[in-house]
Amino acid sequence: MSNKTLVVIPAYNEASTIEEVVRGAIVYADVSVTDDASKDATPTILANLQKEFGERLHIIRHEKNTHIPKGIQDGMKYAVEKGYDWVITMDAGLSHDAGYLKEFQSFPNCDLVIGSRTSTVNVPIYRKFISWFAAKVMNYCLSKGVFNLFGANLRDCTSGYRRYSKPMFQKIAAYPLESVAFDFHMEALSIVAKGEGSIKELPIRYIFSNSSFNRKVLKLAIQFAKKLLLRKWKLIPQYP
Repeated sequence: MSNKTLVVIPAYNEASTIEEVVRGAIVYADVSVTDDASKDATPTILANLQKEFGERLHIIRHEKNTHIPKGIQDGMKYAVEKGYDWVITMDAGLSHDAGYLKEFQSFPNCDLVIGSRTSTVNVPIYRKFISWFAAKVMNYCLSKGVFNLFGANLRDCTSGYRRYSKPMFQKIAAYPLESVAFDFHMEALSIVAKGEGSIKELPIRYIFSNSSFNRKVLKLAIQFAKKLLLRKWKLIPQYP
């Protein structure tokens, strides 16, 4: 597999972790960080890192907070512009171990590799249940046929630690996204599935840290899942 890989990291007020994350990731690949209008020291830290790493570290600055979808999409647009072969997305916190980047890069050729959180640390019970239930709903939504309840039987449909193939990140980069927050990971998965992309999982260890997941974000995820269900049942038009 080509090693022309770009790690895309959306970041908002991540001054306490962003340097460690960037240093960990850049060992394995070039990095693009989308600073999503951070109000803390994140921009200063990134500017200092860019002086050190030069063109291997690309920084996108949003003057207005756009959350995960636009942050990742802008990173993917940069990957398209610069001709990268693969995009790997990861958190700006310390939930995702950069050591797995090597495994993502060496994983056999497919359109989407999801870092499946088979081992977790400090994850609240309610978060485990939400992730489990979301996987059940997404597998059904993406299955072929109304009575196919299990689809691809993916274990983890909402993990943000992923590797996208060039055809898929090109598609997502140009897509008129509906998602607003963490529901991006559901939408990106649906785009790959709709495009007949191959999807596999790579077991990872996930450490729960600071999280912006809240009731509003959960509500948005439920709303997006509802749209997918209604489209599957042909009760609303397909999108886009």
